[in-house]
Amino acid sequence: MNAVLNAAPPAVTFERHPDTYRHWKLTVDGPVATLALGIDEDGGLRPGYRLKLNSYDLGVDIELHDALQRIRFEHPAVKCVVITSARERMFCSGANIYMLGLSTHAWKVNFCKFTNETRNGIEDASRHSGIRFLAAANGTVAGGGYELALACDEILMIDDRSSTVSLPEVPLLGVLPGTGGLTRVTDKRRVRRDLADFFCTTSEGVRADRAKQWKLVDHIAKPAQFKQAIADRVAALVAQSPRSGTQGIELTPLAKTIDANGYHYRHVDVTIDRSTRVATITISAPAGTQPETLPAIHAAGAAWYPIAMARELDDAILLLRTNELAIGTWVFKTCGNPAAMLAVDATLKQYSADWLVNETIGLLRRTLARLDVSSRTMFACIEPGSCFVGTLLEFALAADRSYMLAAADDDATAPAIVLSEMNFGAYPMVNHQSRIATRFCGDPIALAKAHGAVGKSLAARAADEHGLVTFTPDDLDWEEEVRIAIEERASLSPDALTGLEASLRFPVAESMETRVFGRLTAWQNWIFNRPNAIGEQGALKVYGSGAKPKFDWDRV
Repeated sequence: MNAVLNAAPPAVTFERHPDTYRHWKLTVDGPVATLALGIDEDGGLRPGYRLKLNSYDLGVDIELHDALQRIRFEHPAVKCVVITSARERMFCSGANIYMLGLSTHAWKVNFCKFTNETRNGIEDASRHSGIRFLAAANGTVAGGGYELALACDEILMIDDRSSTVSLPEVPLLGVLPGTGGLTRVTDKRRVRRDLADFFCTTSEGVRADRAKQWKLVDHIAKPAQFKQAIADRVAALVAQSPRSGTQGIELTPLAKTIDANGYHYRHVDVTIDRSTRVATITISAPAGTQPETLPAIHAAGAAWYPIAMARELDDAILLLRTNELAIGTWVFKTCGNPAAMLAVDATLKQYSADWLVNETIGLLRRTLARLDVSSRTMFACIEPGSCFVGTLLEFALAADRSYMLAAADDDATAPAIVLSEMNFGAYPMVNHQSRIATRFCGDPIALAKAHGAVGKSLAARAADEHGLVTFTPDDLDWEEEVRIAIEERASLSPDALTGLEASLRFPVAESMETRVFGRLTAWQNWIFNRPNAIGEQGALKVYGSGAKPKFDWDRV
């Protein structure tokens, strides 16, 4: 049941079902799934533009995200996904330019962030689930369309002497490719810098033969051989996949209520205080008997606690990020039975080789990773009744700061935290490091000390000694110290905080993903504010009008 009480529904929602897709067609044939992109030109998420030339907006990517989740959970026999176009001679022309021109700065940045996460999800499915992806580019592939192809394991391009591949954002729009194009060209495909420089500054793009020579694509085929080439590459990719699932589970609609105060699910509750610009996100530990065997886990399906909680949290994060721009601080709290949560962690660890448990861990991993790249301040409050243990401790480890109440030694209600093995590698951040390793900047001594405390109940003093919390006020100072911290944070420039948090959350270790998100947060965020892109005579504004952009030629 999706109920809306006492408030208008959010401007954007993120739940979809294949029966309602307007832009994608998902078909499954044994070990092969095909996602065919056939954009409904009049199906834009917002009014004011048409999605011509198989261009996309946020609504298209919301459907893609849903389709990928369903392939993971509902079709475990799928070993290879073919992403192609339902249109002749046009694979995808990328993000719709008129949509970008009409959008606010925040909408553009959030759009790019979600599409980045979706592309990262494709690579995550290949890395952790064994699902191989083939981009079958049966026509011109440009901009964000090429970035979608770049996320796949292989790119097969039609060699029809007219179709091209391009990243034309710089010459046409005065902006950067927004979904990791520059970084994947160099870091993933290892294209030479000089060739990449030419490729990314020519709007015409390159044809198939040169694209293969420059390593922009993996394979090319003439039109008459294209269908067979797809079949050959699919067979090779299927043979590479270790995936072994058979019967999937149904991802049923989320049960939630939306009202003026926030979003309310079974395991996740979001309360919004607009006067202080704070959202309090409370995650409950599992209640009642939880399945402890594989048959019971599979029978529970989407109702199994870690799947249900992760799906609810993912939905809440996306709703907050997209629809509540002014809510700049997220305060994480937990509640429930620590033993029950640790038991679920033990089950996840024990059966991690099972396809469904592996996918569940992946869902938790990707959902937690959304927090790391969200431009919101995150605090964790560890107080009486909290359940920051195991997987739920990840919220405190993800926080920019954590506050833990230091109660008297004989206080039976004193909060405690508990580490489990799931905190040591099961949920890597986008830097491919665990949150606890990232916390200690890779210090092996601190990490070993923390690992030695696995399973132990750590009160405030011990948690502080292990470096697992930031501050430990006593009961006399608790309310005042937490209140002042939140109020002070809310008084700071949100722009400066976004830059601060993005700079501090990924110390020491870098990855392709952190480079993508770092550039999105810094360079693209800056460019999207500059008159050369979005001014009245900027490239993004005048595109399609026949007028030439007028630039401020100063280099800054």
